[in-house]
Amino acid sequence: MVTTLLLIIVAIAGGIAVAIQGQFMGVMDQTIGTRESIFITYVGGGGIMAAIMLASRWGNLQAWHTVPWYVLTSGVLGIVVVGTIGYVIPRLGLVTGFTLIVSSQFILGLLIDAQGWFGAEVRPLTAMKAVGLGLLLAGITLIMK
Repeated sequence: MVTTLLLIIVAIAGGIAVAIQGQFMGVMDQTIGTRESIFITYVGGGGIMAAIMLASRWGNLQAWHTVPWYVLTSGVLGIVVVGTIGYVIPRLGLVTGFTLIVSSQFILGLLIDAQGWFGAEVRPLTAMKAVGLGLLLAGITLIMK
């Protein structure tokens, strides 16, 4: 069973990786271009993931056709994410860039949860979440100054 502490550690490690990747992608974007940095990122990650999948005898990949069609667009959305990070970070800086990116994720995540879009379990918008959203918007304003 996965413990809460383990989930926290994994989330923090992912956040650290995103911040470092954002800076690295910004450097690549400024040096070789946005499309080129996206290409290098995807080829590098794709190559490593292909090796992992090959080592695990392709895991459960044969079941790809059982997922809803729209979730297969996640690769395209990933290109948007990676491209946005690479383009925005060198122009706005890590803090401002990620504040806008992550805040957008929080706001859309709140809507997806509240409405149960894309198969998400419905998690109603509570008064506390609304207060949190207000504080988030205030934080965005402060970070942008």
